[in-house]
Amino acid sequence: MLVSGRGHAGYSAPMIPWRLLDQTPVPGRGGELRLYARGEEFSIRVDGQELMNSRAYATEDALSRLGCKRIRERKAARVLIGGLGMGFSLATALDELENDAEVVVAELVASVVEWNRTQLGHLAGHPLRDQRVMVRQADVAQVIAERSTAYDAILLDVDNGPEAMTRPENDWLYGGAGLASARKALRPRGVLGVWSAGPDRRFVRRMHAAGFDVQEVTVTARGHGRGARHVIWLGTPRERG
Repeated sequence: MLVSGRGHAGYSAPMIPWRLLDQTPVPGRGGELRLYARGEEFSIRVDGQELMNSRAYATEDALSRLGCKRIRERKAARVLIGGLGMGFSLATALDELENDAEVVVAELVASVVEWNRTQLGHLAGHPLRDQRVMVRQADVAQVIAERSTAYDAILLDVDNGPEAMTRPENDWLYGGAGLASARKALRPRGVLGVWSAGPDRRFVRRMHAAGFDVQEVTVTARGHGRGARHVIWLGTPRERG
């Protein structure tokens, strides 16, 4: 394959091929999660479909920035991030929060954590080395359900959003029971942030039914209006009457 527009006029440089760096089974589903590299670009895919790319992470940044902005002034703020990905959401959360904050990352796939400690760590500035971070190798739904009023913010970047792709079990997380569990796990005036590949009016209705006031924000994957358009929902629990 040839790519135009690089080098001297009239010259087409060959496309650098993707290299498979590692692969790991997807828990509870079958199939494999695969890590690829092409030069300085990295990609995580499942069943041939790309879940994330190191050149398109503006929406992950936005999820953490918008969510943490609402609670950053709180003393000893505690944040739960569901899904480590390539570490961009975590890095932005750490940038937004004070030094006394704690960020819990729930990542089910052990290899994803290892990739972030090795091949992918430099992409987001090695956020797992930050002393404010605690990694839980667990389903984020399990972590949410463990304690009430435990978090000032819960940020979910799991699968493809409410339309679960890699783990059908995540349907519960984005359903009425999962949203009720998240609301219970939030401290007063906390925030639930949810990333999605696209809009979903039914999910917004479920958030309202679970007792959240919802703000919907549309962002682009590469920032500055470039790339695919994704959606972030910010839910604030309504006062109980």
